[in-house]
Amino acid sequence: MASGERTREAPRQTGEGPAPDGPERVAVTGEAADVIRRLTDQHGPLMFHQSGGCCDGSSPMCYERGELRTGDSDVLLGELGVEGVAEPVPFWMSAGQYAYWSHTHLTVDVVPGRGSGFSLEAPEGVRFLIRSRLLEESD
Repeated sequence: MASGERTREAPRQTGEGPAPDGPERVAVTGEAADVIRRLTDQHGPLMFHQSGGCCDGSSPMCYERGELRTGDSDVLLGELGVEGVAEPVPFWMSAGQYAYWSHTHLTVDVVPGRGSGFSLEAPEGVRFLIRSRLLEESD
């Protein structure tokens, strides 16, 4: 993971203020950061949402910021700070999915292949995916 491409916010529901003293919940690999930079250049500020479910619902979806409306059933895990991208990239997850993943640290990565046609990286010939590990006391 490239330095400076991490977040330090704890999860929060829509409308709540940030909780910066919590553990880091989500980060991004250097390869994924490269794709985020390209997509930001093409589309402007971005956001991620992971809803769970079938099809590509278990993969994080990348949208132009505000293209997907979040609500009370969504949790903001944190904001990805990507070097070369002016604004942090918020990473949202459905509250139901968060119930299953609340004990994990997530890392946004990218692999070759096509994901969902709704996610901005689809035309790039890559797809975002999540790598996870259990949170540790040191997190």
